[in-house]
Amino acid sequence: MPKGTLASFVVFDRGTGRTLLSHRPREVFRSASVVKILIALDHLERNGLRAADRPLLQAMLRSSDDKAATAFWKRGGQGEIVRRAARRLGLTEAAPPPADKPGFWGYTALSAGDLVKTYRYLLDRAPRGHRDFVMGQLRRATRCGTDRFDQSFGIPRALPRPWAVKQGWSGFGLRPAEPCRAAAASGASFRNVDLGIGRPVLHTTGVVGGDDRRIVVVLTLHPAGTSFRTATARLTALTREVHRAAG
Repeated sequence: MPKGTLASFVVFDRGTGRTLLSHRPREVFRSASVVKILIALDHLERNGLRAADRPLLQAMLRSSDDKAATAFWKRGGQGEIVRRAARRLGLTEAAPPPADKPGFWGYTALSAGDLVKTYRYLLDRAPRGHRDFVMGQLRRATRCGTDRFDQSFGIPRALPRPWAVKQGWSGFGLRPAEPCRAAAASGASFRNVDLGIGRPVLHTTGVVGGDDRRIVVVLTLHPAGTSFRTATARLTALTREVHRAAG
């Protein structure tokens, strides 16, 4: 990664229970849309899977729909969602958005280590119905987000199927310079950490391989003004290299 770009990554093998590769696993990033996994899990824990909520949950998880995330964020008490998740999942770096931005769910603080714990909880401890639903949506991640950003960077572009992913992006403007053309489907108290506000973040997270064997998390913070095309190319190359280095 070029100078001025911060990266953190973890590759975890669920079969052996071992971390195969890691770099700065406790580095804090603003979550962008990756927090939608926590929003979905919290909603399911408190309310179950109700038919009326299913379309919104599907859009939020498959196509990273922001309006759906905002609706569930408000219903769940905003930052309380993150606090509950931190206690339940044992997250150590997770924290709600800054106190002056309580509605900005994408400003949740998370680390790569926290996200490995999140996937491990989802796959090994969450109620089976919740696991099957959330993982089913992540396996069906659409190429385009509902905001027309192409979310096929990182794991989907670098690694062969099978995989299930939740991507995150923030700081590239409200509309992509090159709109995606494929049809999209309809902790603790806040700590004073640097969330990189004003600089673009781009994350790829998910599970890879048969039996969801590997958890792969790659988080990046880019210099201000970095284009979406440049950032996705860098992240995809890094993801491919990280997975190869893990053996």
